Amino acid sequence: MPNIGTVLREEITRLSRKESRSQVDPTRRACAQQRKEIAVLKRQVAQLERQVSLLARRVPGTPPAVTSESADKRVRFTAKGLRAQRNRLGLSAADFGRLLGVSAQSIYNWEREEAHPRGAQLSKLAAMRGIGKREAAQRLQRPSATGGKTGRTT
Repeated sequence: MPNIGTVLREEITRLSRKESRSQVDPTRRACAQQRKEIAVLKRQVAQLERQVSLLARRVPGTPPAVTSESADKRVRFTAKGLRAQRNRLGLSAADFGRLLGVSAQSIYNWEREEAHPRGAQLSKLAAMRGIGKREAAQRLQRPSATGGKTGRTT
């Protein structure tokens, strides 16, 4: 015959598990449902962002939309990325510097990691990421591409 203490303890354990399960299961189900809804909303946001960027590319002459999130984020800078961007646009360091309003030597120094761009220059670099070869060539043709530097006057 089993010990009455053991039987009582097993019954108490069983009842407590049953009670805790009845308390936890609805919360677990609600949590799973909310995770599914969040996943759906994330997919919708990603799809809408893709549509916005597609539409922004179709309209010529408009700068890419700046959201409050992207304004708050710090711009990452890597020398390898700068070099790749300049090569992608097919520009010399001098032409790329003219677009940014800096010297060709600054571009070379940034690419060799001997110097790093300042805040205003970083934001200009970030803005350059969205343009293509044609847009870069058009910007170089404009007189304002030199950043107001016309050389010395004597």
